[in-house]
Formats: sequence, C-alpha cells, structure tokens
Amino acid sequence: MDRREFMQVLAAASAALGVNGCAQGRYPGRQDIYRAEPFGQVRLLHFTDCHAQLLPIYFREPNVNLGFGTAFAKPPHLVGEALLQYAGIARGTRLAHAFSYLDFNESARRYGKVGGFACLRTLINQFRSEAGPGNSLLLDGGDTWQGSGTAFWTRGRDMVGASNLLGVDAMTGHWEFTYQDTEVVANIAASESDFIAQNILLTEDAQFEDAPAFDRDSGHVFQPYVLREVGGKAIAIIGQAFPYTPIANPSRFMPDWTFGIRADELQELIQEIRSRHAVNAVVLLSHNGMDVDLKLAKVVSGLDAILGGHTHDGMPRAVVVENSGGKTIVTNAGSNGKFLAVLDLDFGSSGIRDFRYRLLPVFSNLLEADAEMEEYINKVRQPWQEKLTEPLATAEDLLYRRGNFNGTFDQIICDAQRAVGDAQIAFSPGFRWGTTVLPGDTVTMERVLDQTCITYPETYVREMTGARIKLILEDVADNLFNPDPFYQQGGDMVRVGGMDYVCEPLAQVGQRISEMTLDDGTRVDAGKTYKVAGWATVGSKAPGPPIWDVVAEYLKDRKTAGITRLNTPALKGVGENPGLADYAG
Repeated sequence: MDRREFMQVLAAASAALGVNGCAQGRYPGRQDIYRAEPFGQVRLLHFTDCHAQLLPIYFREPNVNLGFGTAFAKPPHLVGEALLQYAGIARGTRLAHAFSYLDFNESARRYGKVGGFACLRTLINQFRSEAGPGNSLLLDGGDTWQGSGTAFWTRGRDMVGASNLLGVDAMTGHWEFTYQDTEVVANIAASESDFIAQNILLTEDAQFEDAPAFDRDSGHVFQPYVLREVGGKAIAIIGQAFPYTPIANPSRFMPDWTFGIRADELQELIQEIRSRHAVNAVVLLSHNGMDVDLKLAKVVSGLDAILGGHTHDGMPRAVVVENSGGKTIVTNAGSNGKFLAVLDLDFGSSGIRDFRYRLLPVFSNLLEADAEMEEYINKVRQPWQEKLTEPLATAEDLLYRRGNFNGTFDQIICDAQRAVGDAQIAFSPGFRWGTTVLPGDTVTMERVLDQTCITYPETYVREMTGARIKLILEDVADNLFNPDPFYQQGGDMVRVGGMDYVCEPLAQVGQRISEMTLDDGTRVDAGKTYKVAGWATVGSKAPGPPIWDVVAEYLKDRKTAGITRLNTPALKGVGENPGLADYAG
C-alpha cells in the first residue's frame, strides 16, 4: 500500500457513517482491500446486473448521471470528483478508478480488468467463509442471463450454470424476461436458487384460463418471497422484478404476465410476513433502479433494507431513508460483475441495531481465479470461441456506453447503421450495459455482442417526419427526467447519429427537445420526411438483419473504430449539476 492509498483509507473511514454514526465499512488499499472483519450475525452478499459477463472486462463509469429536484446533488446522481468526495476516495487510486470515469485510460492500464465469475466466486467464497457456516446469503438482483453472445446462444443457460456454481440463494429479474416465457420457466427449473418476484401477476385472461403460476389463487407467477434462517435469525427476502418490463421490452415474450411497482401490495405483503412469521428482518431484492428504491423506501414501511439494481449505480455508501416505520437501508451494487456488495447486520432485542456496508470492486489481478468456475467458463464458451474472438477493427478512441447521453460505442453503432442503411439519422437504445474497449485494443465480435446482444436485434430503415423524430426524443427524455421516480424506467437517453439537438431536462413534458439539426447544419423540419435507421423495436419484429451483423460489416470495412463526431446534445438549464462533468456537449 503506498502513502496515497493509505490516506485514502483514513478518508474513507471518516466518511462512511452508518445508522448510528458508526463506520459502514472501510475502503482499504491494495494489499487488504478484501479484508472485512465479520460484524453482527448476518452477512448478505449481493451482486446485480452482471449482464452475462463471465470473463473480466473493462467498464467505464458515467460522467453524466443527472439528478434534479429532490435527487439533485444526491446519490446516485454524483459523478467524477463529486462522487469521490462523497465517498472519501482520493483521485488516482485504485478505488477512484473503480467508482468513477476519471483518468480511465491510464488507470485501466494500471489497475487492469474487473469482474469475471472466476474471480467473483473466489471473493464470494472468502466472505462466506469469514462469516461462518450458515451466516450468509448470496443474492442476485437480476439482468444475469442476458448481455453476451454465449448467453444469447444458450438462451441464458450458461449463466444458470455459472450462478449455480456461485451458490446464489435467491434472485429476481428483468432482461431474463426477454427470452420466451417457456425458456424463463425452464431456466428457473434448472437453477438451484429461488426466483422471487412479488410484483409479477398473471393477466386476468391468463388467470381465467388457468395459466401456470406459483399461486393461481393470488395470481403470483413466481414466489413472492423466501424465508431463510441466517446466523440464527429469520430473514425474509422479497423479490421485486423490473416493474416496466412489458413497456421497455417486447410484451410478446411474456403475454400472460403483468408487471408493476405495486407499492400497496408490497406494503400488505410486508405486514403479512411480519404477522405470520417471527422474522428478524425483511429485505427487498429489487430491480427497480435506485431512484425508485429511494422513493419506495420512503412510502413503504417495514423494510429493513433494499438491495437494488437496474440503474447500474455503483454506490460506495448505503443511503439510509427514514419513513413512518423507522429506517430503510438502500444500496445499489453496480453492474457487469464489477462489484460485490457486503451488508453485515447486527441484531439487538428489537431488530437491526447496526450495520456495515461495503461495495467491493472485483479486480481480476488481485484475486486468484476459482479453478472450478474457470473450467466451467472455458467449457461453455468453447463452441463459440472462434466467433467471439473474430477481430473486426482497432479502436482509435476509448469506446464506452454508460452515461445519460451518447457514448462513443453508441456512436459507432449509429454510424454503422447510417453507413450500411444509407440513412440520414440513426437511433440506438439507451441501454446501460455494454463493456469498454481501450484505445489501441482490438474490437472483436465479442465486444460488439456485449453492446448489442438481445433477443430482438433486428434493424430497420424507414421514413419518419421531423415531428415523429422529436416525439421519440421527447418520450425518452420524459422517462429519464420525469420528476416522479415511479415514472422513470431507468435507461438512458436514446442515442442519435447524424443529428444534434438541444435538451432541457427541467422543461415541461413535450418541451425538452429543440433545435434539431442534421450534421450538415440543416434544421430538421417537423413536416419533412427523413430516412432513419434503428433497431430493437419493442412492438412488431423489424425486417432487417441483426444489429451485430450491421456493426461488424461496418467495422470490417473501416478496419478502425474511431469517432469523428459525437452527437451529444447541448444541455440547457442544468446549471452546476454534480451529475455532469467533462461533458462534450
């Protein structure tokens, strides 16, 4: 540990305060970053949104994560220096690299890749061993079966096997539901963990027709919760799947199921659990997104903790929310297998007395790969190894996605659609998953699949009026910047190629987008028609080839992957927002 990292330890220890003012957990330097003395009686281990990344990868955190109103200047809407200051982490250190975008190229070369299930399993086994037999649970927040070529080709089954080796006790979902419902059910049957979701019900028609469900009387498609004895304490884990799945993803994949936040039903379930069972704690395993979880923690009482996912926010500190029933600990554990959250609970006579929380980066060069998991990963990837490693181009710039607006890899996808489809404008969804490629590294087919591999990848080229284009942008902007978290769906702004615009996040609905112009400076006219390329249609299936073929064709033709123009919108009315830094627009 060098002096700088030692000073970081002191800063983090003084900054990380828990319910009663005690340390949530220190962030030490290199040699003992994974040392965590057991605390209390119960240890909850949590990862989420790994998006099927079995191997170590690079992943750049956002420099744009805007928050407004009650979310202004509060986590998770802090980036760069503001986030490091909040967490008590010194710039230039290993942990600064894990939690922020700052100095990414240099730090990535210095500190190496993150994640990988072989390293993750090593870390999980260590923390379970330290807690002692029967004193820990491993919880998966979902988005596990989607996000890679092998997950797509095996229909998520490769990740089921990997999760079984990890020893996952319970999970919930989101992108899991973008496979056919029958495939979801088959994967759950093959899983050794409990799949839980209190907020997925049969539709009225499906219930009338006696469709398969965990409880036909209540309509619950899956187990709403599980009870586990951990460390001599009774813990209830409630599942909360992504509430807007049939809106954000094709409903044709799950026609018999209906989703929602269902806050009232959740409150009733908590009360039922506490009245029927002598539980010591009730925990929500959530895929709502952090802003939704923070509001949910305010309006629902009786939850001791919410372990959250969906928005990919790597939160170095837990947020404690006060409500009518007491306090709720709210966390979010990042994405891509990059982090493992550790929540230690100490119980007194009247419930949780104190806690320790740490979000630990999984640095692949600090952890020995678990041999059994490594063997499994090699075996499951072997049939597609040649396809995955196919070289397409050399990266001229840092290629990344994560952020409220266009990332450089998103720009590559948009440029590819415009070139191959001979289109004036291109759209690409504001997905938050997708790995990072360093300048000078080879862009392989696997890296393209990391950005594009979904079960509805078909492309289109069609005519759209300027008015229609604006409407699309307005709809997504309202999802992203709606002042009520319960109306946010957790993605980022649709990516645009070939066109610039001005975005005013605080404007009224329908008035956030203005001054749309093509790359040549021509103003986009509401009444004129433009040739637009896109992919990932939520409605009917598009007619074109899968997006990865389009991007691969473009990159192989160019032989390099670089950015000549980044179509990031100009922002209006954002002021000195700590969720914005080093913004190109």
